[in-house]
Amino acid sequence: MMDKAQSIEEFYQSKLNWIPDNLKKEMGHFNVFELDDFVGCHAKPIPYSRKDFYKISLIEGRNNIYYADKTVVIDEFALLFANPQVPYNWESLDDAQSGFFCIFTDAFFQQYGNFKEYPVFKPGADAVYSLDEEQRQEIRRIFSRMFEEISSDYVYKYDVLRSLVFEIIHSALKFKPATSNPVGKQKAAVRVASLFIELLERQFPIESPMQQMKLRTPADFADHLCIHVNHLNRSLKEVTEKTTSQLIAERILQEARALLKHTNWNISEIAWCLGFEELPHFIHFFKKNVHLTPGSFRNV
Repeated sequence: MMDKAQSIEEFYQSKLNWIPDNLKKEMGHFNVFELDDFVGCHAKPIPYSRKDFYKISLIEGRNNIYYADKTVVIDEFALLFANPQVPYNWESLDDAQSGFFCIFTDAFFQQYGNFKEYPVFKPGADAVYSLDEEQRQEIRRIFSRMFEEISSDYVYKYDVLRSLVFEIIHSALKFKPATSNPVGKQKAAVRVASLFIELLERQFPIESPMQQMKLRTPADFADHLCIHVNHLNRSLKEVTEKTTSQLIAERILQEARALLKHTNWNISEIAWCLGFEELPHFIHFFKKNVHLTPGSFRNV
């Protein structure tokens, strides 16, 4: 079974064997760490799982990063943006590992700007950014400032820390410009597309063989959004240049790959979780898109 989403309390308990007193305060939570203390040959393995908090990591060293259904090979340096919707982990390829990471909750940014609207935290967007030496030094400087601020007595230090998180986000987007929708999209269509994506993503990740996605067809989503299915199709085509069926199929395929890679569930269970009542329908769907049967894909 895929591990349940790790809570921020479980993170502190498992990694540091203590829980901060202020963890549940209304202002939200933020902290910053040196990655050196959590990596290397004696480090505990990181399970492939979601976290219920946000995390930005500067990774220095050779690694395989497993994010959703993707594998990203890092030869030197990278930034990883992790959000609560997508499971991930990484595998160290050598002992020479270093870097930094910060963690924060949604509540930490309440009324301080909608950081989740940036592409680095969008479902399906690029979450790993390869860095050259100059970019690595730039991000290192920002993390160093985080350490200085969080240990200071400055009354408004958490406002500064929020600004530094945004500085990392903007730096990453400048390193590798995000793909945006063409100019001139109508706000109504963008709003419909945003609500559709939110509904779609809310069904994932699948964390138990007893969990089944309920919204499977364009009509299902249109009913939940209280709009005609043709309106939904037009809006998504305008904003994403893909049909509703394509977007649903792509997300199901992403989850299918992740479940085949990272669980030992049988293929019938995975098919049922993804809304396929008949196993042959799932096998046909998967083979049509991946050119392998689910069993062959799992064994590659």
